[in-house]
Parts: sequence; structure tokens; C-alpha cells
Amino acid sequence: MELELRHLRMLCTIADTMSLGRAATVLGCSQPAVSSQLKRIERLMGEVLFLRGSSGVTPTRFGVEVVVQAREVVALADAIGRRSTAGARGTDRVVLRVAATNTPILPGLLQRARAVLPALTAQVSSVYSSAEIVGLLEEDRLDAAVAVDYPGQELSHSAAVVRRGIVTEPSFVALPAHHPASGQLDVPLLDLAGDAWFLTPDDGAGWPGVCYDAFRAAGFAPVTVHEFLGDRDQLQRMIADGLGISVVQATCKPSPGVVVKPLAGTPLWCRYVLVWHRERVSDEVAETLFGAALATYEELIARAPHFQAWAARHYRTPRR
Repeated sequence: MELELRHLRMLCTIADTMSLGRAATVLGCSQPAVSSQLKRIERLMGEVLFLRGSSGVTPTRFGVEVVVQAREVVALADAIGRRSTAGARGTDRVVLRVAATNTPILPGLLQRARAVLPALTAQVSSVYSSAEIVGLLEEDRLDAAVAVDYPGQELSHSAAVVRRGIVTEPSFVALPAHHPASGQLDVPLLDLAGDAWFLTPDDGAGWPGVCYDAFRAAGFAPVTVHEFLGDRDQLQRMIADGLGISVVQATCKPSPGVVVKPLAGTPLWCRYVLVWHRERVSDEVAETLFGAALATYEELIARAPHFQAWAARHYRTPRR
């Protein structure tokens, strides 16, 4: 067996949908066919690429590396296919209305996208609610955005909007450095039952519902919840002062007096998604934005030692 472009597209689709069944639907084939092809690819590579579970699939550490490279090859192949028409519009000025929810990806995404498409000009806005982002796209008030959703609660939208998963990451917890759990490798959620929590408000995509579901599954309901959507440095200062703890993104850089820890069993996951208006954003621009978002995330996560330590412990896969 030799790897073909269709195999790489299949791996990217599995990573995007986080499900063999949903991948089969997107690809227009049966789930057994996707499962069988994936097993052949894994045998060829000598390692497991995706961990199978009752709620879907997640890439292993090796799988993440393979999917990243697969996306690069697929993007290059698509770019070659568009080469004949790209030259005619390559110097046309493109004004893009871009929004992002609470994510650190946006600055690097825009910088990298403009390096590839110098004629690209962005009009940027901050929109917290992912549901609102979808509404703005459908009303033709935005062209593209970075939104979030959660495993099993994929962002819904009309056919006018295209959605593509950038990355699914575990959610961590930020604690005061003097917290009793600060020395643990993985913190059981139940150990935090007595703490006050800082939680951001409803994002229209499932948050904070998924967080309260995790609390209930762990056997408790938080006594005190502060609804806070504001400056991240201010949040970390309050955490360092012992006023509460918070669920944070894997890319979070802790301030002095704060530690960021994984949650035992990884009960919370979040997916960044690139969404765009089907008729307003060309394939070339969409592919550029996606590649820029992925590269930016990889750079951010490489500077997060708490994530690197977690991945080294949990993403080890046996060679066949």
C-alpha cells in the first residue's frame, strides 16, 4: 500500500469531524470502509493515529503530527489546482471582515495570512459568543471568524457557512500557587469542589453547560461561581490572590503566583473552528486562513510547558 492524496484527505476529515461515522458521511462512503482504510494506514505507519472511544475519536500525539503534515500536502495540492486562476486575482485587494471569540489565535493568524496574501486587509472585531458569530456570518455582516464548539455539540449553521475544525484541545485549570492541589500532576475535579470558580458566560455553543456537566459527573456543584469575562491578566491576579480558580485554555501562560494544571481524566475539551461565508471567501483565502490558524496554534502550544508535559504523559502510543 502507498499513501495517496485521498488517504490524506480522509485523515484530515476524521480529525475535523472527530468521528469515523461523520467522516464517512462527509466523504460519501460507509463507516466500515473508513475504519478499514484507517487501519491499513495505521499498519503502514506502524502506530495508532486515532484513539477510538464511545463518543468519537481523538488523534494520538503521532496522529496530530501526521494530520498536520497531511493538511500541508492537501493544501499544496489544492493550491496547484487553483494556480491557473489565482494569478489573475493575486494582486486584487481583499478586504476581509474577521471576528474571533476568546482565543489567542487571531493575531498570529492575521500576521501569517497577510504574509501569504499581501493584498489581504482585515477589519477585525471581537465577538464572544460563537452562536452570535454564526448569526453575523449568515446575515452577511462577517466574512470569516474563529469560533469554538465542544465534542458532541458541534456548532450548527446554515449552508451559507462553512466550518472546519482547527484543533481540539483539553481544558486545564488555573490555581493559586499555594493551592493544596498545585503540586499534583493531574488534578481530580472533585478535589476542587470547595473552591470558588471564575467562569465565562454562555457562549451559545455549549459553555458553561459542558463545565457544569463535568462538575455533576464528578459529584459536586460549585458553591460559588463568579461570572467573569474580562482582562486575562486581571483574572490571573484574582486567582493568585486566592479569590477563585478557573478553567483555562491549554495555551494559557500563567502569571506569577498562578499554576496551570491538567484535570485528571481530561473531562473538558474545546475545539477551535474556522468558520466563513461560503460565497464571500474564496477557496484560496479560506485555505490560507486555516493554515495560518493551525501554524499559530502550534507555535502557541509549543510555548506551553504544562501542555507539553501533559501530552508526553497521555499521548504515548505503542508501536505495532
